[in-house]
Amino acid sequence: MKRGSQVVTKPNKTAHHREKKLFGTGILYLLPALILLGVFLFYPIFRTLYFSFFELSGGGVVEGFIGWAHYADLIQSSEFRKSMVATLLFVLYTVPAEIIIALFLALLANEKLRGIGFFRTIFASTLGVSIAAGASIFLFLFHPSLGVLNNMLEVFGINGVDWLTNSRWALVSVAITTVWMHLGINFIILLGGLQNISRELYESADIDGAGYWSKLFKITIPLLSPVLFFVLIIAVIGSFQTFGQIDLLTGGGPAGATNIIVYSIYQEAFSYGNFGYASAQAIILFLIILIVTIFQFKYGEKKVHYQ
Repeated sequence: MKRGSQVVTKPNKTAHHREKKLFGTGILYLLPALILLGVFLFYPIFRTLYFSFFELSGGGVVEGFIGWAHYADLIQSSEFRKSMVATLLFVLYTVPAEIIIALFLALLANEKLRGIGFFRTIFASTLGVSIAAGASIFLFLFHPSLGVLNNMLEVFGINGVDWLTNSRWALVSVAITTVWMHLGINFIILLGGLQNISRELYESADIDGAGYWSKLFKITIPLLSPVLFFVLIIAVIGSFQTFGQIDLLTGGGPAGATNIIVYSIYQEAFSYGNFGYASAQAIILFLIILIVTIFQFKYGEKKVHYQ
């Protein structure tokens, strides 16, 4: 019996040893990535969380533990609530427009038309434009007297708009700029997804007499849904993290109309030296993005059709 039990347990020990060896080898391969993530992602997150519970001097030196005081101040702050509203409006303005326009252009560029390669290059060209250059272009377009947009409105007898200095229009103006800047990357991702859909499916649909809209909603959109889901995720996160164009176009103004939470963090930390208060805002932004992303994976992924 003793010899028989050794015969049974020996293979299990060998398999267990092999699994441990494979796990160690896997960790060894992942070690460079884990070190980079630890240094540049996890350490800053934990350090920011630590700072959010302390009062810091202008030089970032810890002066004393204050617990949840920064978070309590944020909840009572009318400026922070205004910043949150501006952030949510900005996400609502940009994300649907980015995806719908990029999808329309990708569908157009996926057609077999003469000279479509030229238009594909034009549609994707915003990817090669830096934030500074893009913001400069729109700074000129939004100019109250020299800007193209106001000149076009005047052609139709409509008074010009103070795009960047009117609190009603400033957030919309920055949203338009952001949509234009993000259009190139979303267009390329969606076009790549469209070109991976088998042509045989469309040929079969043609034989069955399906029209364009029927093919779009019964073949294209379902098979493109994993790519659309990915674009939605990065568009939402990108909108929450928008900074450059706001700094260049409006500087958070007028009257805080474009002071979305990322810009508010920057101002509190580097303009006013409130590092602890800014850290608390950063943690709240992190939690909002985390919750929205989890929500998207929990409910949005159910609509995704994986082949």
